[in-house]
Amino acid sequence: MPTTARSVLFHEIGGPDVFTVEETVLPDPGPDEVLVRVEALGLNRAEAMLRSGTYFYQPTLPGSRNGYEAAGVVTAAGTEVTAFAPGDPVLSAANFHLCAHGVYGDHVLLPQSALVPRPAGLDAVTAAAVWLTYTTAYGALVERGRLAAGHQVLITGASSGVGTAAIQVARRAGAVPIATTRTEAKRQALLDLGAEHVIVTEREEVTKETRRVTGGRGADLVLDAIGGPYLRELGPAAAEDALFISYGWLSERPTELPMQWPLTVHGYNNLILTGSPEGRRRAAHYLASGLADGTLRPVIGEVFDGLERMADAHRLMESNTHTGKIVVRV
Repeated sequence: MPTTARSVLFHEIGGPDVFTVEETVLPDPGPDEVLVRVEALGLNRAEAMLRSGTYFYQPTLPGSRNGYEAAGVVTAAGTEVTAFAPGDPVLSAANFHLCAHGVYGDHVLLPQSALVPRPAGLDAVTAAAVWLTYTTAYGALVERGRLAAGHQVLITGASSGVGTAAIQVARRAGAVPIATTRTEAKRQALLDLGAEHVIVTEREEVTKETRRVTGGRGADLVLDAIGGPYLRELGPAAAEDALFISYGWLSERPTELPMQWPLTVHGYNNLILTGSPEGRRRAAHYLASGLADGTLRPVIGEVFDGLERMADAHRLMESNTHTGKIVVRV
């Protein structure tokens, strides 16, 4: 029979206060669908951008859903679902259109291709913090960037969820992570996570410091969350024939390419990895392996209790004062 869910929706573009918690009715799962009881939600910058109208697609209004990352438990499955059964702990795979399948709610209905098994032994809050951050860092650095031992990797916006994951992914490969952060307040936390060097951008020049800590060579690989004119400014920080991977596009201004050759620039979208069953299999194996051996250690900045706190959670995300992932416990 249909399920009554509490869902976080928004009916207009704006700040965090546009969110409302409303009762919605979810039909029984179709043949290829799975009903999930949500236990915790991990927040991502893309969701704030969708809400404010600055994402790469516009929300479907009124009544847009939102949210990529949920940890929960399967409560019902359609007749053609073979990978999941009621009682299975799962994660959403963040490979869907936010407006239609966003997971902000206490129950969500998703196609089975939008779910992956939850790694063994993870509580819901920790589980909500792992999938998108680590698969983005793994997909960008390892699969696309061919990260190898000894590579010197410049990671911008390193206190974000993906940034903290990228530090750990780099260390796991034997590479040298060089992290940037805006303020001195986050330096020690990034060093504790495994950053070899931390550049505080409000008082240190990124190119000069990167060149200094790499012995004049520059970074072999640059993982950039910002884009816009900033990408061009990073050019001199890179080694000859370096690889730039732009994944975040936080700047609302057009991205400018570095005026430096030879140089390769990739725009990375995580659907490259999670959009296929084989990509999800590789990502899930990497994540489970890293969590099991302790080389991947999720960083949770703050936990908010209740869907009604979603606006507060978004305010914190936009303040940029946190380190790691923000989670809303349902």
